[in-house]
Amino acid sequence: MTTDVLPIEPSVGRPLDSLLVPDEHDEHDRLPHHGPVARLWRGRPGDPPWVRPALLTLLVGTAVLYLWGLGASGWANSFYSGAVQAGTKSWKAFFFGSSDASNFITVDKPPASLWVMEISARLFGVNSWSILVPQALEGVASVAVLYAAVRRSFRPGAALLAGLVLATTPVAALMFRYNNPDALLVLLLSVAAYATVRALERANTWWLVLAMSAVGTGFITKMLQAFLVVPALGLVYLIAAPTPLRRRIVQLGAGAVALAVSAGWWVAIVQLTPAADRPYIGGSQDNSVLNLIFGYNGLGRISGSESGSVGGTGATGSRWGPTGLLRFFGSGFGTQISWLIPAALIVALASLWLWRRLPRTDAGRGAVILWSGWLIVTVVVISLAKGIIHPYYSVAAAPAIGALVGIGASALWEKRTNNVARAALAAALAATAVWSYFLLDRAPTWMPWLRTAVLALGLGAALFLVIRPRLRGKVALALGAMGVCAALAGPAAYAIDTAATAHSGAIPSAGPSTATGPGGVPGAPGGPFRGGPGGAFAGGRGVTGGQFPGAGGRAPSGSFPPRGFGGPPGARAAAGGRTPRFGGGLGGAGGGGFLSISTPGSKLVKALEANASNYTWV
Repeated sequence: MTTDVLPIEPSVGRPLDSLLVPDEHDEHDRLPHHGPVARLWRGRPGDPPWVRPALLTLLVGTAVLYLWGLGASGWANSFYSGAVQAGTKSWKAFFFGSSDASNFITVDKPPASLWVMEISARLFGVNSWSILVPQALEGVASVAVLYAAVRRSFRPGAALLAGLVLATTPVAALMFRYNNPDALLVLLLSVAAYATVRALERANTWWLVLAMSAVGTGFITKMLQAFLVVPALGLVYLIAAPTPLRRRIVQLGAGAVALAVSAGWWVAIVQLTPAADRPYIGGSQDNSVLNLIFGYNGLGRISGSESGSVGGTGATGSRWGPTGLLRFFGSGFGTQISWLIPAALIVALASLWLWRRLPRTDAGRGAVILWSGWLIVTVVVISLAKGIIHPYYSVAAAPAIGALVGIGASALWEKRTNNVARAALAAALAATAVWSYFLLDRAPTWMPWLRTAVLALGLGAALFLVIRPRLRGKVALALGAMGVCAALAGPAAYAIDTAATAHSGAIPSAGPSTATGPGGVPGAPGGPFRGGPGGAFAGGRGVTGGQFPGAGGRAPSGSFPPRGFGGPPGARAAAGGRTPRFGGGLGGAGGGGFLSISTPGSKLVKALEANASNYTWV
C-alpha cells in the first residue's frame, strides 16, 4: 500500500478578498488590465477560465434560493421583528436592542443582528422584505467568504464545493431566510476563519486581530455561542503559524485583547448605564447584562440551570431534548445538519493522515485542523448541553462541514490512485449515501423515490471508484459529478423545500414533515416531545397548540395572516396536502407559548385598551 503525501497547491494570486485588501507581493494587482472588474470576472492568475463564472453562478444561485418568495414569511420571528420596529422609532431602542420604542425591556440577545435589520428598515420601511433580505444577503456573503477561505490554500474545485455544501445545508437555507441572530453569527465566524487563514500565511498579527474582532462582534450577536470557534482558531495558530513559538504566543495575546475589546465594549456601556436610564435587560434575573451573559445565555445553556427558562418537555437528557454525542444525528437535528457530517470527518481524518509528514507550517493541513476543530467543538458542546438548545443552533457548524467536505473530497479525488485516499473517498461517499437514505426515510411520503435514487447513485459511484481508480477524462468527470449529486441531492432537496415554504414563530425547522415531526423533530404521537392538544411539537410543520413554549413554524405560502405575527387560533387548514405550521399562542388551540403571537382574545384587548392613554407602554 502506498502512502505518498498529497501535494498542496501553492497560493497563486488571490480570491475575492483581493478586491478589498491588496497584497504588496502580487505584481498582477499593479497591472492596468487586472483592475477590480477584471479580477472579479477572471479570478486569480492561472485559474482555468471556468472558475470565476462558476463562482458567480454559485453566488447568484444562492441568492435566488435565499431570496425567492421571502416575503411569504411575513414577520417571521415576531419577537425580533417587533424589536426592529422599535429600533426604527428610537435610537435608544436601536442601541440597547429594546423590544419596544419606549424602552421598557430589551430582547434576550445582544443587538448586533438587529442593527443590520434596523438600518435596512430605516431605509426601506418596516416590512418583511426589509427585515429578511439582509439575512439572505448575509447568507450569500457567508458562501463567498467560505469560498475565499478555502481557496487560499486549495484548488478552486474544493472552494466551490465547500460553498455549495454550505448553501444547500437545510438549516442554512432556513436561517438565512429568517430573522434570528444566527445568520449574522455564521457570517462573522466565517470571516474569523478566513482572517485566521490569512494570518497563518505570513504570521500576520493584524489578520489575527481581525479574526478575533470578528468573533467578538459575534459575541454581541449571540453571546457565548460565538466563542465555540475560539479554541480552533487559537490552536491552529499556535501549531502552524510560520514564526517562533514566543512570537506566536505574543500574537495570540494581542488577539485575546482584540477579542475582549470587540466583545466587551457594548457590554461595558450597558452595564455602566444607570438602570433608570436604560431598558430592563430581557432574560436576566437582576437587570444585569452580566447575568444574561453567564446565566440565561451562557453557562446555563450548558448545565440546564439557566434561570428564566421558558420551559421544556422533560425529555430524557434535558428539558429540551435528548442529549449525548449523537444528538446531531437524532430526530431533532439530523435532517437539519447531519447529512454530510460523516463524510466530513472521514475525509478530514484521511487528509491529516496523508499529510502527517508535511512541515508544521503547512497551510493546507492547518486549514483542516482549523475547520475540524470548529466542527468538533461546536457539535460536542451543543450535543451535551442540557439547557435551552434548538435544532437551528446547529447552523453554526455548516461552514466547517462545507470546508472539510470541499477540501477533503477534492484532495482525495486528485490522489485517488493512492489506496488510502481512494478507500477514504469511497467510504465517505458510501456513508453519505446510506445516511441520506435513512434521513430521507424519516419523511416516507415525501418524494419517496429520492432516497432510493440517492442510495443507488452513491453506492454505485463508491464501488466504481474502488474498482476503477485510474479513470481519466470525461469518464472521470462523470464519476465525480455522479458522486457530488448523490451526496448533495438529499440536503439540496430539503433546502429547496425549506425555501418554498413560509415560516413563522420562534422555533422554525427546515425540511418537510417527517414520521417524527417537522424537519425530523419528534412530535408525532408517541414521540418524546409529545405536545398538548394536537400532539405536535410547536415550531414544526404540524397542528397548532403543542405545549412546547416558543411555538412557531411554517405558514402556508401565500396565506400569512395580514394582521398577525403567528397564525390564527386553531389554524389547521391544509395547504397543498400539508398542515400549516402556526404556533398556538394567546387564544390559540392547545397550550401555546408566549413566544408565538397570534390574535389575542377580546377580553385581553379590552383590558389593554382600558385607560391606555395613561400609560407610555401597553
